[in-house]
Amino acid sequence: MTDSYSLRLKFWGTRGSIPCPGSETVRYGGNTTCFEINFEDQRLIIDAGTGIRLLGKKILLEEGNLLNAKLFFTHTHMDHIQGLPFFAPLYNPASNVNLFAGHLDGDNYDLHGIIGTMLMKDPVFPVPSSLIEKACTFNDYDVGKTFELGSNLVVKTGKLNHPNGACGYRLECGGKVIAICTDTEHFEDRLDENVLALAQDADIMVYDAAYTDEEYPKFKGWGHSTWQEAVKIAQAANVKQTFLFHHDPSHNDDKMDDIKKEVSLIHPSVRPAIEGEEIFL
Repeated sequence: MTDSYSLRLKFWGTRGSIPCPGSETVRYGGNTTCFEINFEDQRLIIDAGTGIRLLGKKILLEEGNLLNAKLFFTHTHMDHIQGLPFFAPLYNPASNVNLFAGHLDGDNYDLHGIIGTMLMKDPVFPVPSSLIEKACTFNDYDVGKTFELGSNLVVKTGKLNHPNGACGYRLECGGKVIAICTDTEHFEDRLDENVLALAQDADIMVYDAAYTDEEYPKFKGWGHSTWQEAVKIAQAANVKQTFLFHHDPSHNDDKMDDIKKEVSLIHPSVRPAIEGEEIFL
């Protein structure tokens, strides 16, 4: 971390639904969802899309493949967990990574079951989850729970509007606030009260803006929102800086440039997130 700042957010993956690396997604990124947040002695990771592999590579090279962190999932759709088996620190039994999910119906699904019996199991994946279980623990919680993690870091959770459920996060860190609101679909007749609560007076909000208002009718019910809705939330919740997130795979760099230009004319503190970008507070 940079000594001048105590809070850092880095985007390791900004894409939604499916990874789409290639010549047309160089500027905004092609990896799926992964955030890294550092605050004093705390390291949080949110989601384990394909972007988490790059984070693991960095840890391998710079920190000897040893990790002490907490990994919170917004939900367990494939684009948010598919990078986990390729996250190198989990294969070091000396690592200590606590995994958390709050959107699951405990009577039918739990986090360990999804990772161990669905993701990392024949014939879907050849490496069994037992190889990572010495380095991590699986923790299910009820959405709405607040975590007090020490070092004045508080993580609040809120329900998002997404198929099979999803959790949003509000990180309160030494007087600064980061709100993570992906994946979520807006309501056409009102602003989402849960999203507003997570985002209120945030220094940074990351918001699901997979579509434009023009595209949205074709994907209604799929669980995603628009950049126009992000602007409404940012204004209503008094957010200082908003990053559009979960870029649709069909949105190449030129399309993302168009969105960036269009939104800047309406709200200059709202713009698309960029893979590899670091934000310091």
